[in-house]
Amino acid sequence: MGGETAPGPDGRFGAFGGRYVPETLVAALEELETAWRDARADPGFGTELDACLRDFVGRPTAFTCAPRLSAQAGGAMIWLKREDLAHTGAHKINNTVGQVLLAKRMGKTRIIAETGAGQHGVATATACARYGLACEVYMGAEDARRQSLNVFRMKLLGARVHQVDSGSRTLKDATNEAMRDWMGSVGDTHYILGSVVGPHPFPTIVRELQSVIGVECRAQCLDVLGRLPDTVIACVGGGSNAAGIFAPFVEDQDVRLVGVEAGGEGNEPGQHAAPLTFGSPGVLHGSLSYVLQDEEGQTGDVHSCSAGLDYPGVGPEHAHWKDSGRVQYLVVDDAEALNAFQDLSRLEGIIPALETAHAIAASIRMAAEMPAEANLVLNCSGRGDKDVQEVMRLLES
Repeated sequence: MGGETAPGPDGRFGAFGGRYVPETLVAALEELETAWRDARADPGFGTELDACLRDFVGRPTAFTCAPRLSAQAGGAMIWLKREDLAHTGAHKINNTVGQVLLAKRMGKTRIIAETGAGQHGVATATACARYGLACEVYMGAEDARRQSLNVFRMKLLGARVHQVDSGSRTLKDATNEAMRDWMGSVGDTHYILGSVVGPHPFPTIVRELQSVIGVECRAQCLDVLGRLPDTVIACVGGGSNAAGIFAPFVEDQDVRLVGVEAGGEGNEPGQHAAPLTFGSPGVLHGSLSYVLQDEEGQTGDVHSCSAGLDYPGVGPEHAHWKDSGRVQYLVVDDAEALNAFQDLSRLEGIIPALETAHAIAASIRMAAEMPAEANLVLNCSGRGDKDVQEVMRLLES
């Protein structure tokens, strides 16, 4: 069974990953790979990053029991790893502060990013404001409509927001535009990818920066529970919050790892955003992974009530974990996620992100099938402030 947490020398996790980019970007990616390797070997970089995570981001985040949600489910006790309590309200800030420090180390003065639900955009703008770098964010026009609060937050933090009207006007299209920008600006610009997707070395960099979640969670389980959890669950869009919590548990074969994709409105093409469940191997945004595509290899349309899961691809390490059998992936549809969104709010006083709500729904479902003495850990990847207006619209429609 696989599950290595480092890619091979060609940037592949098993058959997946690699670097499928125009020649223009090869030198920039090689520069980034070298800078990351040097930074990881420099104790000063680690000290500065740890201090920022502690004093600015607010780490470690809490490990919270959810007794009323657990009682409703019946069966296992559900625990929450509280990334919603990190500064800016989601796990995204773990990655952006690390990449901004890396960009400064490389002498870059301008940062670009893509965003779906807006949390990565907010986290990037926040890190740039903290360290004094220019910031521009690409966001699909449909996502900007759904996440107008986060658009305002980005602008308030000093970022310039480019709304993308091409294609489906969502995350895929925003990523396309950000990569086009980077091809013409690599000299002074660093592109902060928001998930464990894209060409090597991005999947490794983002997963390593997000693995602070799993490192903390593993230690908290041993401290609070006296043992490792039986199951760890996280939602999967591009897959950064899931990779971050899964990676430190991958070698613990007794810990079941479960990723939850967006089932949308049905199993037909265009109704969901679940490439690991319904997709096939293909190249998207610079790497080989599972992709939702038609018979001619054209990237398919996607749908989810959650803007952060509305993506036709997934990180290559997740594709490897799927094929190796180390991680189980399942789907939760819009209706079940909306119910779970309300359940956690009503029962535990925690309003979750719609992305997280998919994992909550799966946790309720799976906890009911586990014995009472078992422990299930849910990565509460973000808070739901950004989603309240959209949920209100969906529940009233």
